Amino acid sequence: MNLRVPFMSLVPGADQDATEISQAIARVVRRGWFILGPEVEAFESEFAEASGAAHSVSVGNGTDAIALTLRAMGIGPGDEVITSPLSAAFSALAIMMAGATPVFADIDPDRMTLDPSATDAAVTARTAAIMPVHLYGQAADMTALLAVAHRRNLAMIEDACQAHFATCEGRPVGTMGAAGAFSFYPTKNLGALGDGGAVVTNDAAIAAKLRRLRNGGQGDKYQHLEFGVNSRLDEMQAAILRARLPMMPAWTARRRELASAYRRALAGAGVTVPPECDAGHVYHLFVVHSAKRAALQAHLASRGVGTLVHYPISLPHQPALTAFSRAECPVAARVADEVCSLPLHPRLSDDELSFVADAVRAFVPAN
Repeated sequence: MNLRVPFMSLVPGADQDATEISQAIARVVRRGWFILGPEVEAFESEFAEASGAAHSVSVGNGTDAIALTLRAMGIGPGDEVITSPLSAAFSALAIMMAGATPVFADIDPDRMTLDPSATDAAVTARTAAIMPVHLYGQAADMTALLAVAHRRNLAMIEDACQAHFATCEGRPVGTMGAAGAFSFYPTKNLGALGDGGAVVTNDAAIAAKLRRLRNGGQGDKYQHLEFGVNSRLDEMQAAILRARLPMMPAWTARRRELASAYRRALAGAGVTVPPECDAGHVYHLFVVHSAKRAALQAHLASRGVGTLVHYPISLPHQPALTAFSRAECPVAARVADEVCSLPLHPRLSDDELSFVADAVRAFVPAN
């Protein structure tokens, strides 16, 4: 078989997705209402219901979703927020945007999310919150992390930007803490055709403050009650997300089916496949580990297989964040050196997956 399998394509497929998106765009253009209108209102209601939350507040992107949530909860200058050292840098940068200080605790080597024991050890008198990152679509160990938060009297904010509709022991991510932040960046499981984000919460007061903060701190029009920002999901993206939201159950099922096929096909291969720690994993990414990652990527590229690395530098080693790395995070540093993402998305065919798996199995790392 002679295929080329790119990592992914962001072009809507020539199927229901493309049709529904075209109709959604046309609807917004006909209406002529582009900011904070009926599409945003409807999407917020639909996303809250799908997420198992009482409220959803949409914002401009996932970074703002985190930063504004912290601000809505009164977390800012002088406060510390414990988070994962293995994530997109925006997780920690959002904490800094709120004026708080990110503190990194190491990760569990299987889940690749915050280790509860390391989190507990990182708590200081200034710690105000814990912010686990549900990485690659797998939920953090929320049962253990919530126990730490309750014992230490800390807030819990979930970074669920990579975990739309994932669950932890049957509970929806984003609903177990005070609030959960989501991103609709185009590569996400539920992606827009541009930027976007949302916060879900069961706390009406947090939701109300978020609605003010995202819109310049306005209560009524032209009455700015507090320091807010301009971070609003536009009507076009809301309409696109509404079109895609009903497709998510089938897309998630397909991601899980493909992940299971990868696990079977890669058994005994020269890479390490992280375990599935919870059946609620939604496989935003399918990652493998190799101590010879560069050689693995070059081998796969030579066979027409696209790969990416999420993420090659642990956050305590990012130049913008080194000032906040009080403790070493050796597990995160090792994972950052080894992790490699293989193609996985709902339009990946069985033949393409078999082709990728065959290419991985053919990899023989040099000594």
